[in-house]
Amino acid sequence: MNISMRLVPDAKKDAAGGSAETGACHAMIFMQRVVLLALFLLAGLVDQSFAAPQEEQTNGAPLKQLSLAELGNVEVTTASKEPAKISKTPAAIFVLTQEDIRRSGATSIPEVLRLVPGVEIARINSNQWSVNIRGLGSGFSKSVLVLIDGRSVYTPLYAGVYWDVQNVLLDDVERIEVIRGPGGTIWGSNAVNGVINIITKNATDTRGTYASTRAGNVEQNQGGVRYGGAHGKNLNYRAYAMGFGQTPEFHLGGGSYDAWQLGQTGFRTDSQLTDHDTLTVQGDLYKGNVGQQVGIAHYSPPSQLTVNATQDVSGGNLLGRWRHELSNTSDVQVQAYYDRTYRIGPALGEARNTFDIDLIYHFVLKERNEVIWGLGVRWSPSDFIQTVSTLNFLPHHQDDKIYSAFVQDQIAIFENKLWLTVGSKFEHNIFTGWENEPSARLLWTPTSHQTLWAAVTRAVRTPSRIDEDLQLTGLVQATPPVFACICDNRQVASETLLGYEAGYRKLVTSSFYVDVAAFHNKYNDLVSYGDESISTVASPPPPYTLISLRAVNGIMGSTNGGEISPDWKVTHWMDFKATYSYVSLNFQDKPTHTKTSQVSSYEGSSPHNEATAQMLFHLPKGLEFDPTYRYVGALPALGVNAYHTADARLGWHFAKEYELSVTGQNLFQPRHVEFGPVLVERSAYAQITWRRAAD
Repeated sequence: MNISMRLVPDAKKDAAGGSAETGACHAMIFMQRVVLLALFLLAGLVDQSFAAPQEEQTNGAPLKQLSLAELGNVEVTTASKEPAKISKTPAAIFVLTQEDIRRSGATSIPEVLRLVPGVEIARINSNQWSVNIRGLGSGFSKSVLVLIDGRSVYTPLYAGVYWDVQNVLLDDVERIEVIRGPGGTIWGSNAVNGVINIITKNATDTRGTYASTRAGNVEQNQGGVRYGGAHGKNLNYRAYAMGFGQTPEFHLGGGSYDAWQLGQTGFRTDSQLTDHDTLTVQGDLYKGNVGQQVGIAHYSPPSQLTVNATQDVSGGNLLGRWRHELSNTSDVQVQAYYDRTYRIGPALGEARNTFDIDLIYHFVLKERNEVIWGLGVRWSPSDFIQTVSTLNFLPHHQDDKIYSAFVQDQIAIFENKLWLTVGSKFEHNIFTGWENEPSARLLWTPTSHQTLWAAVTRAVRTPSRIDEDLQLTGLVQATPPVFACICDNRQVASETLLGYEAGYRKLVTSSFYVDVAAFHNKYNDLVSYGDESISTVASPPPPYTLISLRAVNGIMGSTNGGEISPDWKVTHWMDFKATYSYVSLNFQDKPTHTKTSQVSSYEGSSPHNEATAQMLFHLPKGLEFDPTYRYVGALPALGVNAYHTADARLGWHFAKEYELSVTGQNLFQPRHVEFGPVLVERSAYAQITWRRAAD
């Protein structure tokens, strides 16, 4: 974590890649080249090879390509913790399949998420991202709940996600489900603007051997191996290991600091205990170091230093999930996990252990009521490690405890046509006590290929230690010495959201699908810093003036916007996918806290407009060509200009078990700014993958 009192300097126009007009010219040239390449391939290759069925490549290896109707029937679990078809889900949900991940050319989870409408991804440096949904952009992802197989990776220390250690072997990911909009009724606090659930494959689907390696100019090296097998008919397992090293991004002032290395290993087993019982056990271990730059103040002599150093990170987790089918219409599930995280750097350190257990019971009542309810307990003891006198969390040891219960009822008003879903989460935390997060959702399917839905939901972000316990001091001037301190308050309330949403999905033809969603979110009690006080402090010497700022719930406002994501299978050898997202943010100081000054930061840290366009070419001789264009609007609060860029992947299945690919990323400019002073570089890498299925 990088906590600093410096302001981000304005990004230069030329460093950001030029004006929007120049980017548009690049986009036109890029699209022209794509078309020319496609025409060249058509002219130079035999027509009959395009007539081969899409399910098979010319080398005979299977290539799964779901039709759009089949994609609409994919079952998802994030919206209700029970399997439900996308077409029957009353929420703005988007699913990235394993095929989407593979053909994106992405090397990390945040990069993959760039394809999801409404999700705002900005690279801060080599190892940090801003990942947010529908506004409130920041490096903390404080309003987004991120899960890996249902295990929360949200840290209570500073209300966010350590993206530098959320690594999975991408080939093991079955799908990523993204809920845009509040999900607190099911998942509880901090699922305010959305939920990202990364779901890995059942061990049954990974039997055999996998090995992959890649190398490039930025990601210098990466390798991963996996072996999966079975013991008898009812137990499947896999084990994997992976590691990578990444160079720093480009720094205008030199002093590259953000190199990143990580190694990770893990396993998963899936057992069919009886005809009605399944058991999953999985775990991971990781260790590495993460480069960072921090500003550190010293009292004697009064000074403010910029330090480039590394954080040592390590941790692991162990998760078990048991599911028992009571009947065709009822089941019970118990999930428990232990998660350990440790990091130590030049500014701070923390060791945290998390124990979590959840019980979920699902049943159908009188045919028209599908009820799901659950109970949960989470205990997360942590120890803060102070390394400098001007940054502290008090107390050093704290136990975070959460008790929760939820209930949800889906009522079939008209069978197979109209459903009403109502429910609420009730949760107790150590900061604000009991919170409730109710919702009501309406779903109408006038035809089998058409869905309309609407929802009203309340969600909360509970305070974290950075809101209540932080003591961070920075030097304002050296002579005479003046320091400014963000001091603990212990009176911060939860941030609240009242969200109104509506959406429409339609399979227009067998080859064209469209999904549209709109929202109006009303926020209250957003955290800012105010209530300034001035005092003179004698110790430690020399005496200095201290300006104290405290966290307050000083901002309120609203956001409005929407997303559209068409999917068009143009021919059997070309798919076209696009997304467009818009959000407007309107915030103001609350009347009781007119001294706050963070309104412009809230409004100017998220792009108003985002767009992507992706083409997937399924070519003869085992070739694939996948260009992706994206546009991201400006971030005025950070001095970041709007930019256009593109990625492109060329893949070749040159043998039954082998795949070779070359990927270029951020191709339009040598480098550009996305969130801060660090410039993201144009990069390229080559990857070779070997897969052998079990006999």
